[in-house]
Amino acid sequence: MTYTVDLIPTEEKERLTACCTPRVRYEIKSEIFGCCIKLITDEKSLIETWQENFSPMSQNIRSHGRLYVFKDPSVSENSVRFDPYSKTVFLTNFTYYGWIKSIALGLCGDILEDEHGISSIHGACVDIGGKGIGIVGVSGAGKTTQTYGLLRDPQARIISDDWFFTRIFGPEILAYGSERNFYIRQDLSAIWKEFDGLVPANEYDAEGRAVADIRWVVGKGRLLPLTTLGTLIILHRDPSDLRIASPLEKDEAYALFSANGYFNPHLLVKDARKTALRNEYIKNILDRTNCYLINTTGTPKETQGQIRKVTGLARAE
Repeated sequence: MTYTVDLIPTEEKERLTACCTPRVRYEIKSEIFGCCIKLITDEKSLIETWQENFSPMSQNIRSHGRLYVFKDPSVSENSVRFDPYSKTVFLTNFTYYGWIKSIALGLCGDILEDEHGISSIHGACVDIGGKGIGIVGVSGAGKTTQTYGLLRDPQARIISDDWFFTRIFGPEILAYGSERNFYIRQDLSAIWKEFDGLVPANEYDAEGRAVADIRWVVGKGRLLPLTTLGTLIILHRDPSDLRIASPLEKDEAYALFSANGYFNPHLLVKDARKTALRNEYIKNILDRTNCYLINTTGTPKETQGQIRKVTGLARAE
């Protein structure tokens, strides 16, 4: 199951806003990498999860973007309507919080890439010895599993486990975190025992996920706001590909990003202008990083060993 994004004119946005307004019970403004995003809903549990996930913003700050999240039996499941002019998204009949927060991050990305030259990467970012490592791949490739595998080493510090923002400064790329706390899977501890008990079993949602403060496991000092990105790892799972860990030339890496929608299914606008913007940015990133392809057809521990070799961690597994 997935969702599609319908772009709507501002007149339709005004109509939908008028329909939602009588039902509004909660409004909260949060800060996501300098953007003030306003969540508007009638669901108390959603507000509580959101507040755990994202940093608070002064309620006196005017919002840069807005999310209306409501149920409506007359509308199809997982309906997304977006007015790119006012930066307003209407999410209807969503039950999976992971998509709600990813669409919020996609909204920030839409704002930042247009107005501030800042790009979004749907992936994890880990710092090892002051050098940033980005981990991307299609859904199910193992990004989350391998990111938390790296965090078992005290040399590794985390920027983000799901989405980070990048900005080019001359020859360097700075990578910035996006979330206050992370939305983790319950089965993570089945692979890496160090994360067992991070969240009480009764606090996971119907999707087997919960927002967790991983500082309880790795320590406060190992969650960083930014790093300098030096390496990109593309995870893929292809039994027919004999490569296990291989450096990628820029052209091949770019082709993989392009063919897989930048490994980001949560981009709200995908027109020619946005595509050209993103293509140029990905090329600039690949000019400034070393890129590797890691095939995840082995066990999680075998893949972790290959990633540790690429990232220079002393202990391979």
